[in-house]
Amino acid sequence: MFNGMWLSLLQVGVGLVLLTFGANRLVFGAASLGRRLGLSSIVIGLTVLATGTSAPEVAVSIQASLSGRGEVAVGNVIGSNIFNVLMVLGLSALAGALVVQRQLVRLDLPVMLGVATLPLLLGLDGRLSETEGFLLLALLVAYVAVLVWSTRGDAALETPVPPLSWARTALYLVMGGAGLVLGANLLVGGASEIARGFGVSELVIGLTLVAVGTSLPELATSVVAARQGERDMAVGNVIGSNIFNVLAVLGAGAAVGELPVAPGVINFDLPVMIAVSFACVPVFWTGCRIARAEGAVLVAYYVLYLSYLLLTATSHHLEDDFRFAVLTFVIPLTILAAALAWFTARTVDRDSASEPDPEPSAAEGPR
Repeated sequence: MFNGMWLSLLQVGVGLVLLTFGANRLVFGAASLGRRLGLSSIVIGLTVLATGTSAPEVAVSIQASLSGRGEVAVGNVIGSNIFNVLMVLGLSALAGALVVQRQLVRLDLPVMLGVATLPLLLGLDGRLSETEGFLLLALLVAYVAVLVWSTRGDAALETPVPPLSWARTALYLVMGGAGLVLGANLLVGGASEIARGFGVSELVIGLTLVAVGTSLPELATSVVAARQGERDMAVGNVIGSNIFNVLAVLGAGAAVGELPVAPGVINFDLPVMIAVSFACVPVFWTGCRIARAEGAVLVAYYVLYLSYLLLTATSHHLEDDFRFAVLTFVIPLTILAAALAWFTARTVDRDSASEPDPEPSAAEGPR
């Protein structure tokens, strides 16, 4: 038992190292590939990086579904999306204030909000069927097609950055992808063994250890991208990954085998995931940037969510009171703040657009 625990800890440590290395290589390789193909940085983050960093979630979801452990697959997606918004964006903002492009606010953020509601709507009957899985995959294909079409030509407006050679680009992509997948598998395997030693349920494992382990590529990639100045890519990676998690990860898992959706997931975890997605609205609308203070608030939200999972795992007597407080106050206030921020921003934009251009002063003379 003791030796097995040390082996699991070593496995987790090696996985973290591989994840960090893989994320660094993937940022360089994906950015170079996208620029060679004429894509803008935001499209690179929403497609190339999101697909690569979501690969561990896809592998875990399919494996869990085929092995009859559907709760792990569902918990993985929900936990990953919550972790992405609260921890990945939060820690990336703490590493350096993030810039949010208008396209994200006007197009991709609404898509993420809509996609976040799909698991709740489709899972009200207590399951996600194979047909619903293929429906999610079809929506993914449609989203990527619309995204590429709507952003064509944007790369020409950006400051040109020399791409890497084709050989080095391919090498970085292969090294990055391999490091991410292998590192995530090692970390999830080791963390799961540690969790089972403490008698934690599969759903809690999926919501926490598996979700965090498979989301570490997003965390590492976004933090590295933010520190390297690719701040719009860091934000696009998170939003793209959340969209991919529901449409690709959950879709692939359900497509290969029906996934169960427990009542507790419908009553709490999915509403929390939706509320967390809506929490992005006031943050993104405040000047189209994520400040360090806002990043700290996001991290604090995740600590609150982990506290609830800890109370649930230990069957603490405060569990019901905590759930009532979150569902009654925290989530409604978050959605209300998001709605007010959106309405205020729309009003400001409309007023700014309606204001006439200032007349030239007498000193300036006619133009």
